[in-house]
Amino acid sequence: MRRYIRALLLCTVFAVFSGLYVYSKLFNTDVSAGGNGARRAFIPQRGTGGRRGSAVRAGPQKPHWYNRYIMRQSGQIEGARSGVQRRPEPTMHLAVVACGERLEETLTMIKSAVLFSVKCLYLHVFAEDQLHAGFVETLESWPDSFRSRFNYTVYSISFPSENAGEWKKLFKPCASQRLFLPLILKDIDSIVYVDSDILFLQPVDGLWDFLSQFSPSQLAAMSPEHEEPRIAWYSRFARHPFYGRTGINSGVMLMNMTRMRSTFFKNDMTRVGLRWEELLMPLLQKYKLNITWGDQDLLNIIFHHNPEFLLEFPCKWNYRPDHCIYGSNCASAEEDGIYVLHGNRGVYHDYKQPAFRAVYEAIKKYSFGSDPVPSLLDPLTEELLKTTHTYCGKSNALFTKRLALSLESINRKTPHGR
Repeated sequence: MRRYIRALLLCTVFAVFSGLYVYSKLFNTDVSAGGNGARRAFIPQRGTGGRRGSAVRAGPQKPHWYNRYIMRQSGQIEGARSGVQRRPEPTMHLAVVACGERLEETLTMIKSAVLFSVKCLYLHVFAEDQLHAGFVETLESWPDSFRSRFNYTVYSISFPSENAGEWKKLFKPCASQRLFLPLILKDIDSIVYVDSDILFLQPVDGLWDFLSQFSPSQLAAMSPEHEEPRIAWYSRFARHPFYGRTGINSGVMLMNMTRMRSTFFKNDMTRVGLRWEELLMPLLQKYKLNITWGDQDLLNIIFHHNPEFLLEFPCKWNYRPDHCIYGSNCASAEEDGIYVLHGNRGVYHDYKQPAFRAVYEAIKKYSFGSDPVPSLLDPLTEELLKTTHTYCGKSNALFTKRLALSLESINRKTPHGR
């Protein structure tokens, strides 16, 4: 009799724990629906009462950004459950890293990307945890006509546990995160990485199209650091190997991450090729006392030894103060205008290069849905005419040449007003 009682108790305990396990799995599945394995930050603190001194409004109200997010996610889940088969639109993947005081700057970059792009965008935003709520609140507050053009995930900053502190502080806070994108975004084939101080003046689509130009061996694309070796930084000051005659700038970087994960890279540390994840730390340990620009220098060393893996795109896709501060020296921009503006050295936030600052302020202040010509292009053109006392300001026509065409395009397809 005791044996039967013991067996019954064991069966009961097993059934209880099995039920708890199944319940926990179902709960976790619901919470992570629509996720990518990375942690989303979309749960801000919400008050339970109305604002003091404000009247309660009757009738339908515009949903709070958090509720809009939940409704959108619920709609996606319900659509998947309904079994309705929709033809997926081609999606471009865009990654950016934001640390410190970079929230507003990064959102302005995203605004420029969304404003001009044709195909759907998927944004991968890597940011310090305290910035997460600010990203989600702003992105969810954008009008639906623009919000529907992109999806996104906000990730925490993540480095290998060994030497994580060393990686995080390399050059600028969190900048070296881009080196680990192929190892973190394992399900993504290709991606465009940009620094937070980038502004798109024409659709991201044009940059994405370089992927179709890759040879079978090429797995990344970047622009040269400079056009003129006599005044280029790498050719004059570098204490390590670098790519080509002038080095490469990694502020705009197109990656075929599938190829990066599977390729063996030649190097000056071993006789055998190393995979991407095997290469980074030994490279840092060997050259950390000789590099100035952090992860960009490491990329220069890698592609110095593997030039056949890299496609160069013209400087108009990564136009920096160096291209005009000593006189205009970007031939492709002089011919076609600037496609992507790169405000490195903090030029968006000081008055050393007012032409760059003028473009940043114009895009930041632009209101979605308003006519972009009188509300963005015209005031920008007026501000640029005030910068002709600088070398970059003397090339002010380059800053609006391509932008005007891009604005003309969105003007045709965007209804103005609310």
